[in-house]
Amino acid sequence: MVRGGRAALSIVDDAAASPVRTERVAATLGIALGVGFGICFGTGILSHLVQHPPGWFGWPSRPVQLYRVTQGLHVATGIALVPLLLAKLWTVYPKLFERPPVRDLGHLLSRLSVTVLVASALTEVVSGGLNIARWYAPMPFFFTVAHHWTAWVAAGALLVHSGLKAPVVARALRRPVPSGGRRAFLATVGAAIGVVTLTTVGQTVRPLSRLDVLAPRRPGIGPQGLPVNKSATEAGVSRAGAEYRLRVVGPRSRELSLADLTALPHHSAVLPIACVEGWSASARWTGVRVRDLMALVGAPPGSRLRVESVQRGGLYRASTLPAAACRDPLSLLAMRLDGAELDLDHGYPCRLIAPNLPGVMQTKWVTRLEVLP
Repeated sequence: MVRGGRAALSIVDDAAASPVRTERVAATLGIALGVGFGICFGTGILSHLVQHPPGWFGWPSRPVQLYRVTQGLHVATGIALVPLLLAKLWTVYPKLFERPPVRDLGHLLSRLSVTVLVASALTEVVSGGLNIARWYAPMPFFFTVAHHWTAWVAAGALLVHSGLKAPVVARALRRPVPSGGRRAFLATVGAAIGVVTLTTVGQTVRPLSRLDVLAPRRPGIGPQGLPVNKSATEAGVSRAGAEYRLRVVGPRSRELSLADLTALPHHSAVLPIACVEGWSASARWTGVRVRDLMALVGAPPGSRLRVESVQRGGLYRASTLPAAACRDPLSLLAMRLDGAELDLDHGYPCRLIAPNLPGVMQTKWVTRLEVLP
């Protein structure tokens, strides 16, 4: 066992002696990781606030593409962090086997912060990747909650680690520019980031959609040329018939049949579906303005709206439309998509479509609207 242990340490020593594993390279990768995690953290917290708004938070309805941009940036940056994180871990892993394992209190804090940071960062990247692929079987937890709170743990560990390592980073950056081999290594990492970005970002940036070979979603593929995350079959929803009624609850509650909805004034708007998984696609929607339905039941100014689906199960069977979106003339109870009747998978007979909101809040198969204070 002693000989095996010595052999293992010899391998680590050889790895540590690599000309690429220097403080300068590690510092450069660390700064890039810090910037990337900062972007992911900021856009991720923003998305969480939009979906679960506290009383102090207000989210505008314009510009209509804002959430599409912030969430697309969140996912694209998260994907780019994969090769960057792997490169950083490869650069510094020999230090995990340093002897003695703890030299003083500062060293102990540094190692603890690294342990928490690596564990939380890997959890964020892996779980985010599984969510993009919509493969939830390996995750024995609700992704959204776990991803949100793990982000706070990673951010705290990153701040502690950055503070402890600031003198080392400053010293490393004062050293000469890395040699050819180190430059080639950093260039390879940059090229890997560029490749994974260019081959996935097309699911949000449509001009690059032809390069979108690694992304799990093609925004132009699906019923009526638009993807769906949950089909009617998966939601347990069947096609509504003449018995369909929309209940609008307010000071003067109304119940509307499909014929009643069709008879109301209709308007059109070009709006994107921007999904939290990172894909987005625009379409032309036609239907009744939400604010007109609210006026029909005498909703007070500044009211919000709870939108409920005929779907009985699921965490997103209902959503709350913010007051800004309720007022916006682009917010529709849509009945047509690109001029054709809504496909059942897109929410027939009607669905919510509102500007600058995540796709999970654009409730399908709407059966009830309730005015909230």
